[in-house]
Amino acid sequence: MSKRDYYEVLGVSRSDDEKDIKKAYRRVAMKFHPDRNPDDPKADEKFKEASEAYEVLSDSQKRAAYDQYGHAGLEGQMGGGFGGGSGNFSDIFGDVFGDIFGGGGGGRGHGGAQRGSDLRYTLDISLEDAVRGTTVEIRVPTLASCSTCDGSGARKGSSPTTCGTCGGAGQVRMQQGFFQVQQTCPTCRGRGSTISDPCTSCRGQGRVEKTKKLSVKVPPGVDTGDRIRLGGEGEAGTEGGPAGDLFVQMSVKQHPIFERDGKHLYCEVPITFADAALGGELEVPTLDGRVKLKIPAETQTGKLFRLRGKGVQPVRGGGVGDLLCRAVLETPVNLNKRQKELFEELQESMGESGHAHSPRQKSWFDGVKHFFDELKP
Repeated sequence: MSKRDYYEVLGVSRSDDEKDIKKAYRRVAMKFHPDRNPDDPKADEKFKEASEAYEVLSDSQKRAAYDQYGHAGLEGQMGGGFGGGSGNFSDIFGDVFGDIFGGGGGGRGHGGAQRGSDLRYTLDISLEDAVRGTTVEIRVPTLASCSTCDGSGARKGSSPTTCGTCGGAGQVRMQQGFFQVQQTCPTCRGRGSTISDPCTSCRGQGRVEKTKKLSVKVPPGVDTGDRIRLGGEGEAGTEGGPAGDLFVQMSVKQHPIFERDGKHLYCEVPITFADAALGGELEVPTLDGRVKLKIPAETQTGKLFRLRGKGVQPVRGGGVGDLLCRAVLETPVNLNKRQKELFEELQESMGESGHAHSPRQKSWFDGVKHFFDELKP
């Protein structure tokens, strides 16, 4: 057939991968599909040309032979023309157009029982409940099987009848040019049956909107993003099919004191100037109550104190985490005259010994001096 360069036909480069080639073929084939261009006699030829190019470039062996020897390298492999050899047009059609025309693995499938859709519910819980575990009642809007018709969609005393168009298959085959297209049945819309006397409660749908009240047991140690699966609590299936599942996804609320990082907890502990310099003892909160925290003398702001075993027991097992308390030096405010005088006296006395009392300040100034010395020509 075509002696044009196959890469030129599909508008791709020789470095493009199989995914890019497939996408390009989809675009070209849809553009020149004979059913879309009934008045263009050249469309059918261009469509076959694109399909021939795709057959070669989507096959690693044929593509390698074509890249090395051109069209001559394909002699004996194409079966005398398009559609021969190891690949055929039905394979290409099902692979590329299945999701468009209903064929291949992407179609809806035959009529009859269909599994209900899965649902997701986001559950907002406190950090305390996430760590300790809890039981929560939730209300979930869903589609439930109609109790009036038992999910059949037909009025009580009647029943659905097999669709006369598709014979209960839910799909029909239509001849389009030189190939067949499988489509969802337009009469029963894929159900495989029709309802002449629909149920008045669900209007023939077999399902009704309903809000279910469920009890969810949250295990200790869950974190944001964890999911709990409740089997069969999703949307009801159709035609007697099984219900889907409900996935309850955890979302832990922000806590006013603690931050969580996996199995560890963090909190900030404000300490006074005197406690930081002289040392002291403070009460700090944990999820189990208050504990004493000793502050050693000369504590710098940002220092972490670890309280072992005061974190979280992970839901998937492992050791209990720790609580890490970050010391934050709090500058005194609202000083009276005498207090200011005392600080001035302290500042004067500390200034006499240089940077002996402020080692970090000394190292910082040394670093600044070195930085500017390096800038000098």
